[in-house]
Amino acid sequence: MAADPLDSLRLALMQDVLPVGLAVVERARKGGPAEVIAAFNGSSADPLSQLRQEGEPAASQVRENLDRFQPGLGNPVMKVEVRDVAAEAGDAVGGPEAPTPAWEAPPPPTPADPAELLAALGRIEERLALLQSRLA
Repeated sequence: MAADPLDSLRLALMQDVLPVGLAVVERARKGGPAEVIAAFNGSSADPLSQLRQEGEPAASQVRENLDRFQPGLGNPVMKVEVRDVAAEAGDAVGGPEAPTPAWEAPPPPTPADPAELLAALGRIEERLALLQSRLA
């Protein structure tokens, strides 16, 4: 979670409170107070998670609209640590026969050598196929 208390509060509001609140409002709009109380009648082991799931589609739309208004307002930007890993460090861990991970790009080929260019295009095609298979 975010280190700043206000960012932590905003993140909790956007991820937890907003979906539950929107689900309660939708239930009240459709069936009145009886429908809202029905969520807590004991039929579900965790009524808050059920309400969170019900309200998540509407909450994601609200967050997207807030992001259109001001980027990062609806979906807070999370701080990440990015490090550059040298190719030698990857070889020491995986050994020389280990394939290059998909997130590491090989050194760019020289444009004067068409064979290297074709090999690079082949590697790109393989990685795109792998990415498509993982996304599907």
